Amino acid sequence: MGRYTGPKARVNRRLATQVYEAAGTRRAHQRREQPPGMHTRVPRTSEFGTALQEKQKLKHYYGVGERQLRRYFELASKKAGNTGESLLIFCECRLDNVVRRAGYTRTRPQARQGIVHGHFQVNGIKVTSPSYLLRPGDVITVRPRENLLTYYRDLGAQESGQPLDWVSFDGETLRATMLGVPGPSDISCPVGQVNLVTEFLSR
Repeated sequence: MGRYTGPKARVNRRLATQVYEAAGTRRAHQRREQPPGMHTRVPRTSEFGTALQEKQKLKHYYGVGERQLRRYFELASKKAGNTGESLLIFCECRLDNVVRRAGYTRTRPQARQGIVHGHFQVNGIKVTSPSYLLRPGDVITVRPRENLLTYYRDLGAQESGQPLDWVSFDGETLRATMLGVPGPSDISCPVGQVNLVTEFLSR
């Protein structure tokens, strides 16, 4: 998927979840909660359809493609413990997600755009891959350019992220430090049945 450029409000309505956070998509979903299309009657969903919908939520929320999601699933399946939780934790540790949740930007697409344009550094090195997986101890900073520092300070002042137990963020210096690995309670993705996703991917 990488970068979805279609109508995001339609995705929110189709998945019945606010996977896209922009103000316009939220208002559109509030005005029309039923799925898009001419026929507004909601059909009965099979177990396969429910699993597919949960997978689509995860892909749209984190902005990952099918190949990337399956790579995360392979990594998660090799770890001890619940595979579904490990899969979501890998997604939470993506650079674009941490940039969003720390409070640098308002949305994940905005975070991805900034990363691709080279606005952020990890441990002092410019990183342009939104899928970069962070580890405890990694430090995120904005490149030392006055226009970027001013832009992200203003952006963070308008809408700061929620305090996280596993990431510390200083709004003045625009420095975020990953303190540890997020736990199951730190997952922000609205996937309610991640076990269905893992069953779907294991086929």
